[in-house]
Amino acid sequence: MRILIAEDDMVSRRVLETTLGNWGHQVVATSDGEEALLVLQREDAPSLVILDVMMPRMSGVEVCMKIREMPRDVSPYLILLTGKHGPENVVLGLESGANDYVTKPFDHAELRARINVGCQVLNLQKGLAQRVRELEAALLHVKQLQGMLPICSYCKSVRDDQNYWQQVESYISQHSSLQFSHGICPKCYEEVVEPQLEEMRRSSKA
Repeated sequence: MRILIAEDDMVSRRVLETTLGNWGHQVVATSDGEEALLVLQREDAPSLVILDVMMPRMSGVEVCMKIREMPRDVSPYLILLTGKHGPENVVLGLESGANDYVTKPFDHAELRARINVGCQVLNLQKGLAQRVRELEAALLHVKQLQGMLPICSYCKSVRDDQNYWQQVESYISQHSSLQFSHGICPKCYEEVVEPQLEEMRRSSKA
């Protein structure tokens, strides 16, 4: 997992970089909120973000609020690092758009557990976003089959957008995921197939 960390304290930043790297994550390190926000505005921005609350130029809470204003298919998972204890500080961070928080100095086992939860949530969000894209594509195919469709009164061929005539099953197959298995309806069997079979029997006897 690519993880962005924003921590103005150099020692804490190095500890985070080393710890996350040892856990197998790819780390992008920044030293303040404004720098972190610039990274998160890129198309290849990391999906999981660890932000220190108290930073120069832009706090972690402010970064959270700005990130949540960005339209994205999958929103990044935000974890705040805070040295302030008390429920009011936790509520402030969560109301700003953070998904979770860890108090400083952080416990390694706790941080790892919270990161694992974030990875699971992101995987679920990505899977859901993929299903939504598949549904939108399916709906687009359905829309292509709606509207007026010219059809021959005799052979039942249909005319496509390029003014070519083709069989109904060929046209539908090109505009949807449907597949056809051919058969004969009772009416056609009685009116078409049986007379042909009878004619064949007569010819064989002659």
